Amino acid sequence: MGTLIALFLIVIVIGAIACGSPLFTIIGGSAGLLFVFVADGTLSATIVEMGRLANAPGIIAIPLFIFAGFLFAESNSSSRLIKFSDALLGWMPGGLAIVTVLVSTVFTAMTGGSGITIIACGGILLPALIKNKYDEDFSLGYVTSVASSGVLFIPSLPIIIYGMVAQIDITQFFIAATIPAFLIMFVLVAYGVFYGVKHKVPTTTFSISNVLQSLWELKWVVPLPIIVIGGIYGGVITVGEAASATAIYAIISECLIYREISLKQFFDISVRSMITVGAILIALGTALGLTNFLVDQDVPQTIMELILQTIDNKYVFLLCLNLFLLVVGCIMDIFSAIVVVVPLIAPVATEFGIDPFHLGVIFLTNLTIGYITPPVGMNLFITSLRFGTPVMRLYRVVIPALAVLLITLLIISYVPQLSLFILDFFELRAPLLEF
Repeated sequence: MGTLIALFLIVIVIGAIACGSPLFTIIGGSAGLLFVFVADGTLSATIVEMGRLANAPGIIAIPLFIFAGFLFAESNSSSRLIKFSDALLGWMPGGLAIVTVLVSTVFTAMTGGSGITIIACGGILLPALIKNKYDEDFSLGYVTSVASSGVLFIPSLPIIIYGMVAQIDITQFFIAATIPAFLIMFVLVAYGVFYGVKHKVPTTTFSISNVLQSLWELKWVVPLPIIVIGGIYGGVITVGEAASATAIYAIISECLIYREISLKQFFDISVRSMITVGAILIALGTALGLTNFLVDQDVPQTIMELILQTIDNKYVFLLCLNLFLLVVGCIMDIFSAIVVVVPLIAPVATEFGIDPFHLGVIFLTNLTIGYITPPVGMNLFITSLRFGTPVMRLYRVVIPALAVLLITLLIISYVPQLSLFILDFFELRAPLLEF
């Protein structure tokens, strides 16, 4: 009977996905059917979990960061950031490649979406790279690949959501992700510089006046990362307070100072951003309800027992975990993957002695790489649509950057000190959160 019910639910879920049903209806519907047919016949567990989510620590950060990200994406912040970075670093060998990484990293961290970065910044960065004698194939692959480099930086939304689902301290998760985040950024910069030097790509003439002029145009944006990053790392403000400061600063700078967002656009952005917030929060709430069922039915324990029967080595488990998460990153968006997969793998990883913060860094790194992994990495299709390039061509041009990132992923996975050094050195550990 249980097998028939499982098959029935699988067919329903696959059909719902094929019909393009929203994520929350798939997860919530699955949870409801499971509770009705398998458990005690009540739907209250899902409602209770949604209530607990509403009172979860740091929940206010999600709508505020999303709203601020929409404002920055709709303004000319990307153009100002590119102009300043080019004036500051364009004179170096591979300087424009460095600019591409830095701009993409900052913009992805601010907006929470690498796809948004490709759309907002790629339209400026790609022509600039080609104009500066970078090969078109290299430029396409580079712009697509580096868009994911900011996911581990403050104030990345995926880190906040992961922390809530995995019930770990979000502020400390940001700290744990710092060294891996810089490592990813460094290897992408090194790859771009290597290409620039090897192919003798011309540089731009350094001019202090251009630097000062572009910095002056950016002056109202520069204080924001200092306030947010300095406040969180200094223990002065929480993630929620940082989100509030970011949203207020975005309104003041983009709407009142630069005046690039009209009143009509402001209301339109507000509506669109809150629709996104609603979709994410409902998906989170229903996912917690589904997680509640899985825990009640000992599903994580069953999975763990099956894995332990075939894998008894931590390092083999890490390799299998990476392969699994890369596939997940290809077929699911990062938010869906967090709410669906984390509750299943976290208990198993704990059994193998993998630190929760280290697991989080591995998880998010895999998903961001999965976005550019053929054949169905999401960012490949975004780039294809944005620049009118056949996706088969993108499969080929992302391979060098993908190889570099996969090597970096293995380093991050097998050297946990990269994720845990700062926390352990400054004794910043905190107990797991209780939702």
